[in-house]
Amino acid sequence: MSNRRRPRLAPPHLSRRQFLGRAGALAGAVAIGPSILAACGRRRRRRRRRWGGGGDTIVISNWIEYIDEDKALIAASEEAIGAKVDYKEDVNDNNEYFATVLQPNLGQGRSPNRDGFIVTDWMAARVIGLQWVQELVREAAPNLANLRAALADPSWDPGRRYSVPWQTGMTGIAYNRSVTGRDLTSTQDLLDPAFSGRVTFLTEMRDTVGLFMLLDGKDPTNPTFEDAQGAFDTIEEAKNSGQLRGFTGNEYVNDLSTGNLAACIAWSGDVAQLTKDDPNIRFVIPAEGGMLWSDNFLIPETSEKAELATRWIDFFYDPVNAAQLTMAIQYISPVDGVADELRKLGPDGVALAENPLVVPTDESLAQVRIFGSLDEEEEQRFDERFAAITGA
Repeated sequence: MSNRRRPRLAPPHLSRRQFLGRAGALAGAVAIGPSILAACGRRRRRRRRRWGGGGDTIVISNWIEYIDEDKALIAASEEAIGAKVDYKEDVNDNNEYFATVLQPNLGQGRSPNRDGFIVTDWMAARVIGLQWVQELVREAAPNLANLRAALADPSWDPGRRYSVPWQTGMTGIAYNRSVTGRDLTSTQDLLDPAFSGRVTFLTEMRDTVGLFMLLDGKDPTNPTFEDAQGAFDTIEEAKNSGQLRGFTGNEYVNDLSTGNLAACIAWSGDVAQLTKDDPNIRFVIPAEGGMLWSDNFLIPETSEKAELATRWIDFFYDPVNAAQLTMAIQYISPVDGVADELRKLGPDGVALAENPLVVPTDESLAQVRIFGSLDEEEEQRFDERFAAITGA
């Protein structure tokens, strides 16, 4: 997200997670791609590249508005690694980026002209499985030891050989108390007829379905299509009955702020921005549980600058630099020690260090779950059912 010390309403372009994971938008290209390309990806000879080729410039792809607004941290990272950084804000959607940048290039053994890119957990798992990425150069990255222990060993990348989180966030419920007239505590509250037509869910399938699986007493950390049917049915009924205004990315911030929405499924970082100016805007992890996600940095297997790219991400694992990034975008840092560094940055930093949406408590983290991996067949079934509901 951008530096939203003053939230930007009605932004003129896409924002950080606006179209994150629109499951059906590119269903044909994405569903077919892994099955066709997995075999050749796994047969390809693994190469370990370090510095060479192309001069001392690295090209990094990230989501829109996911760095400080004036890009001072990019300039500082260039000085730290002794190389230029061509920083591209060209990741609008996981599926879109896969279908337009990764698959047409890495799937054919060609370079995507990137030395690093940032995608969400499930897409990171996919490209690792396809063997389209290479290992981080750990000896060049002492700060990666500051990765929070809870994020250090995902099932899809044991020991974090290929990936490291850029930022993390929680998915729960946001609401405008001046509209609802009461506090919300459960995903069930989104179905209250009193809020009919003033509720939105997210276009990100894993967040929306994950919350409703938890409401249904099912476990999204080990998802099956059968277990998700109750969640899908509830979501579909909410849409068909008129309870649901629609499915959104984080453009919900505009309507939540103006009172056009009573409540919505939301990302913690967005709401952290809004609550500073309007205490009526609240975020809650539902009593049944919320979702936790990470966006992850990876190095394409074609890059000849793995060491420079690793040093670049390592720059952001220095707690001092990580705190500056947190001040700018207000998502949850994956770096240990950020809260202490925030407190050194004056009153605004102290406020962020004490904000559970930015520095969550152990109690909050115990309430959230990471959506589990889906095999190719299951993922296609989930995507198709969600796309049929959303009309994507």
